[in-house]
Amino acid sequence: MSETAPMREEMRAGTVVLEPAGRDPLQAYLATPVTDRPHGGVVVIHHIFGYDRATKEIARRFAELGYDALVPNLNSREGFDVASDDAASAVRSRGGIPDDQLVGDVGVAVDHLRGLPASNGKIGVIGYCSGGRQTVLVACTLDVDAAVDCYGAFVVGPTDTTFGIAVTGLDEQLPELRAPLLGLFGNDDKYPGPAEVQELAEILERHGKTYEFHQYDDTAHSFFANDRPGYRVEAASDGWERIAAFFATHLTV
Repeated sequence: MSETAPMREEMRAGTVVLEPAGRDPLQAYLATPVTDRPHGGVVVIHHIFGYDRATKEIARRFAELGYDALVPNLNSREGFDVASDDAASAVRSRGGIPDDQLVGDVGVAVDHLRGLPASNGKIGVIGYCSGGRQTVLVACTLDVDAAVDCYGAFVVGPTDTTFGIAVTGLDEQLPELRAPLLGLFGNDDKYPGPAEVQELAEILERHGKTYEFHQYDDTAHSFFANDRPGYRVEAASDGWERIAAFFATHLTV
């Protein structure tokens, strides 16, 4: 398998502040390829550890692949100058980011990407860890063109507070999934475990949704995170190729 989107070395990247009408200002990291050719955009939803350097590196990788990539700082309300770990801890202490707030903030990010000069109007969303679940929620709620869930826990099932945050399964929202979904999971993961991945697949199948799941043996959580012990180079490399092909299929006109 090979990456089908063009690789671009030139890009612009840096922090931006989005100021939507009727909502609090939202800090974000924007990476864009240097080209006037119309192209798609990707919203990157950061993991439970917050708006950090590793997530910004992911945005730059999408810019290399030819997409505008935007990482909204979902913990912006803690202050733009608060360290990522501190802001994430403060949010977790209050039970996490409410789903309606998350959808609103990602909606702002989607609108910003669609408003960029070279946008072709196609937007994908991708999330890791807690962001994986939030990606599925977004794809059930907003009009996006493709979604990638990287080991998102608690997409199905009852309310859970395992990690100090209150999250509910998305069983009731899944029939409303609006975009093709790519899911990437480790078979040694517990959150989500293989049984939860299978349950999710069965629900999507029952409702006639377009999805593609890939599961990796000898692989647990956070296998994309090259700054964490769970990183698995073979799974991550294969996953990136699948993400590139998936977005090339759904985000080009």
